[in-house]
Amino acid sequence: MLGIVTAGIAPGLALLSYFYLKDQYGSEPLSIVFKIFVSGALLVFPIMFIQYVLREENVLQGLFFEPYITMGLLEEFFKWFILFYMVYQHVSFDEPYDGVVYGASVSLGFATIENIFYLFANGLEYALGRALLPVSSHALFGVIMGYYFGKSKFSVDSKYKWLSLSLFIPVLLHGSYNYILITLEDWLLLMIPFMIFLWYLGLKKVKKARIMSANHFKKEQLVFEKPFISGK
Repeated sequence: MLGIVTAGIAPGLALLSYFYLKDQYGSEPLSIVFKIFVSGALLVFPIMFIQYVLREENVLQGLFFEPYITMGLLEEFFKWFILFYMVYQHVSFDEPYDGVVYGASVSLGFATIENIFYLFANGLEYALGRALLPVSSHALFGVIMGYYFGKSKFSVDSKYKWLSLSLFIPVLLHGSYNYILITLEDWLLLMIPFMIFLWYLGLKKVKKARIMSANHFKKEQLVFEKPFISGK
């Protein structure tokens, strides 16, 4: 039992630590990151219940609806909701890269509990595959969602555009991941290039978010120093 719990938690914590330590302009308070992580973990229970009801009632099932709506939209919307109401206006969200940290946190909280349940049901031999596919994909969906949250909060205009993309793009990616997994017999042949693309896209967003944070702090420093330079 301890081995399954450890194997279930380890990949999520490792990935969250990676994205957390990438914050070069002041790490987020661990208490808030942990709170968002736990909130993401707790989402598993209502989402599993809703998905169970939809499946039993044969609602929104099928080749398109199940991967993109019942799974992709439902899961990503709840994560998006947590970020919007718990993080978006929070004082600790003070640079664009913070969105990446919080997005990864809520997604990895969800993925960690889901992973533990799966390993209890199917066995420890699936731990490596789960770490490489579902856990890391959830992390990257969260990173991309958080990137657009950061872009929305710190953009002068187009805030609603970036906020909309923070939900739409993760849903599209998550749905595509599920579609490959559910509908294709030789799913691994397409999943490998899809995961390579997902990692490329996620790490590209991480790099862009760090650049945006650097520019954000440069602007803040100039605003702070201007009165002293002008003698006012």
